[in-house]
Amino acid sequence: MHRYQKSKDTKAKLAPKHKISYTKKTDDATSAYSSQALNWLRQAEFLMSAPKLDLCVEDTGYEIAFAGRSNAGKSSAINTLTNQKQLARASKRPGRTQMINFFTLGNPEQRLVDLPGYGYAAVPEEMKKVWQKELENYLIHRESLQGLVLLMDIRHPLQHFDRMMLEWAHARNLFVHILLTKADKLNRGPANKALLEVKKDLNQLKLKFSIQLFSSLDRQGLDELAMVMAGRLGFTINQSDESDRDGENDSTQENIQELDLLEGIDLDAIPILGEVDSDHPEK
Repeated sequence: MHRYQKSKDTKAKLAPKHKISYTKKTDDATSAYSSQALNWLRQAEFLMSAPKLDLCVEDTGYEIAFAGRSNAGKSSAINTLTNQKQLARASKRPGRTQMINFFTLGNPEQRLVDLPGYGYAAVPEEMKKVWQKELENYLIHRESLQGLVLLMDIRHPLQHFDRMMLEWAHARNLFVHILLTKADKLNRGPANKALLEVKKDLNQLKLKFSIQLFSSLDRQGLDELAMVMAGRLGFTINQSDESDRDGENDSTQENIQELDLLEGIDLDAIPILGEVDSDHPEK
């Protein structure tokens, strides 16, 4: 045996006894809530589109808006979150979202909003200015807006318009949850390094906003995003239970209606199929 070569027994002794897992462990309650939240978000349905603030859906209830540069993967994130391929129209050409799009979440008072992408859309400069103005009006004046999910490509975070969005949200005391999207484009080490650098920049700006890695391709960070959405929109597990019982209630109501139709009928007088009448025996 070569003097530097280790025997099989030595290798076996040095090998780790258990497979090392880098996955974060979550308790049962957290797992249950994230699962219920994802099921709830899958109820998302398109409500309406509006080109400007005064044509938006009535300003009541609660809504969270998805915002970001046109190439940040906004539509893909919404579709992944709601488990629907075409809820938000994704395109290979950035900048196709040109209106404020509203989606209900099983309750018209709980909404998800897809805002026009900014900073990259291949449109005339005058149109960009119109979009920016309407976006600013929405962010400043929309009373039902609870906060933003701000998407940034992990390879190009905190661009000029991203910082503007953060400043608008901070001025209105809105929460912001940042998604560093396309995390699958980087290995884990560089991805975590980018996450830490953005956190450091936020601290320097004195902005206490939450942030996470996200990938629509491999669904990384999906549970975490679902819990943020559910918590900010007031979703509870009881609400999920109530929606599950809707079908049961409909069935119960139908049974009650059937009983109402039978009221006043002598059920004993109705012969049962196959039963022999004693006064008229079967021949």
